[in-house]
Amino acid sequence: MAPTPLAPTLLAITLLAPLVAIAACVATRHPRVAEAANLVAAILVFAAVLGLVRASAGATQRYLSGYILLDALGAWGLLCVACVYLLGSLYAIGYMRIMGEEDRLHRFYALYAGFAFTTLSGPLMNNVGVYWIAIELTTLISTFLVCFELGRESIEAAWKYIVVVSAGISLALLGTILFYWAGSLVLGPTYDMTWEALRDVAPRMDPALATTAFLLVAVGFGTKVGLAPMHTWLPDAHSEGPTPVSVMLSGALLNTAMIGIARYLQISDAAHIGRIPRAVVVALGAFSLFVAALFIVRQRGIKRLLAYSSIEHMGVLALGFGFGGPLGIAGALYHMLNHALNKSLMFFGAGNAMRVWRSKRIAAIRDVPRRLPVSGWLWLAGAVAITGAPPFGLFLSEIVILRAGLASPDAWAAYAMVALLIVIFIGFLNHFRAMFFDPPSNEDAAEDAAAAERAAGTPGAHGFPTLWCTAPMWLALVPLLAMGLWWPDFFSHLFDLASRQLAAGGAP
Repeated sequence: MAPTPLAPTLLAITLLAPLVAIAACVATRHPRVAEAANLVAAILVFAAVLGLVRASAGATQRYLSGYILLDALGAWGLLCVACVYLLGSLYAIGYMRIMGEEDRLHRFYALYAGFAFTTLSGPLMNNVGVYWIAIELTTLISTFLVCFELGRESIEAAWKYIVVVSAGISLALLGTILFYWAGSLVLGPTYDMTWEALRDVAPRMDPALATTAFLLVAVGFGTKVGLAPMHTWLPDAHSEGPTPVSVMLSGALLNTAMIGIARYLQISDAAHIGRIPRAVVVALGAFSLFVAALFIVRQRGIKRLLAYSSIEHMGVLALGFGFGGPLGIAGALYHMLNHALNKSLMFFGAGNAMRVWRSKRIAAIRDVPRRLPVSGWLWLAGAVAITGAPPFGLFLSEIVILRAGLASPDAWAAYAMVALLIVIFIGFLNHFRAMFFDPPSNEDAAEDAAAAERAAGTPGAHGFPTLWCTAPMWLALVPLLAMGLWWPDFFSHLFDLASRQLAAGGAP
């Protein structure tokens, strides 16, 4: 398939649309103009990314003197981000209007568009140093979104987020420098530090230096991904930020950082430094599943429950990329999109429930179908899907990853994955069984009545959730179900291309 001549135009739309939205938000300072500008940008980005995904099915393409790389892996990462950005922007209109922060909404949407811009930039960066800058920018911008509500807990979560993640990203910077140094011993003191250049010079790098560099970037970007034990920032940031922000953090940001680990695995394979890099990624993935299982079973907060679910699924992604091969890569990429859609659906449902019950406690949320007759059942369907049950997309992607694991030298991790997923399935759905089918206690009923009285005075709370907060749940659930029943041939072609591009030999 030949590269499309529209690719440069589509790239320009993808990157410039959020920037124009930021300018509109700052210039007008009007909440309705800001939300409209952000939504239009999200729609344009989604449409442009669909074209870029098709364009990436041809040869790898480079633009702006080689600084922008469009390949199958990067385009797939863009698709995940674009889906979440559009769904989150739709949901934000209904959710943010009832916060009583009309005078600050233009700042929220400016930051939201900026967050989208940085997460869209990361998968396209061909220069390793510029990729690191893009990942660091996502931290700086999203910190202000995490603490947007200006509560004590949200400010504390934002500080924890920026401190822990910046420490991890600093290790990734040190690993990036070591990779550059290892390459400079072969190529000379100056060279273009692209992914391709590092892959080509990797066989001549000092093995000890290359191994150390990879371990640093794995821990550094693994912190951003939320892999255990570097995950400590994630439950707080996901649970304290506004729901549209939680959606972007889980469905877009984590995938953008995981792409870096996948690309560095390619460089480590080319360096012929043994199985240490893949064994480390597999071990981090398995340990993330273990930690997630422990906390999911005993969790008391609804958004923290979903945050640990994100840690679980990032662990599954790490296992897929760590197992490697065509099946591992295909399963991991499919899981990326499925998780992005599914976790968006789950956070939307949690946001609706928290607004109605005025509580984050799982024990306070009872008899959901009565209070949320439409979005409640959509939320329950998402809960079944997020645990990897058929017939939804996550079941299919996890099965493919398990097949890759059983065929790999790390088959132990595949067996551990099965056992831990069963524990998570039981623990996660037990919480939803209680929220949907257990009667409220007298204490919970009294607190529910008090919360309803407080909510009566909240601007725009009457009639919540609105269509803005329900339609995105349908838009997430329908493709999630479709991808569980049908694996498009185009996806197979794209995944095969990504697998060959991530092989040690490089892109075709």
